[in-house]
Amino acid sequence: MNMRFHTLLMIAAAGLALGGCHKQAESPAEVQQDVAKAQAESQRDVADAQADAREQMADAQKDVADAQSDQDADEVADATRDANQTDANEAFKVAVAQAEADHRVAVEKCEALSGNAQKDCKDLADDQLQQAKRQAEQRRDGAG
Repeated sequence: MNMRFHTLLMIAAAGLALGGCHKQAESPAEVQQDVAKAQAESQRDVADAQADAREQMADAQKDVADAQSDQDADEVADATRDANQTDANEAFKVAVAQAEADHRVAVEKCEALSGNAQKDCKDLADDQLQQAKRQAEQRRDGAG
C-alpha cells in the first residue's frame, strides 16, 4: 500500500510538472495590462540608471576640473582616465537596464501565447537579453 501511494504521488507530481510546460495563454486584456505595467516599470528603471550615470559622470568631470585647476598633469591624466572608465561603466549599466527592460516587456508579450509557442517566445527573449548584455560588455571593455 505504501509503495502504491508513493508511486501515485510521483505520477501526480510528474503530471503537475509537465502541465507547467504547457501554460495557457493569458487573455488579451491581461497581457495588455501586464505589458503596460512592465513598460512603466522599465521606463522608471532606465530613467533611474540614466540619472545615476549622469550623477557619476558629473562627479568624475568635477574631479577632472579640480585636477586641471591644480595644474598637475599627472592628476589630470588620472582623473581623465577615471572619468573615461566611469563613462564606460555607466553606459554599460544603462545598456543593461535597457536590455532588462526590453526583456521584461517581451516576456509579458509572450504570455499571449500558449504551450511551446510561449516557451519559444520566452527563450528568444532570454537569448536577446544575453546578447544585449554581451554587446554592452564588449562596448564597455573596448572603451577601457
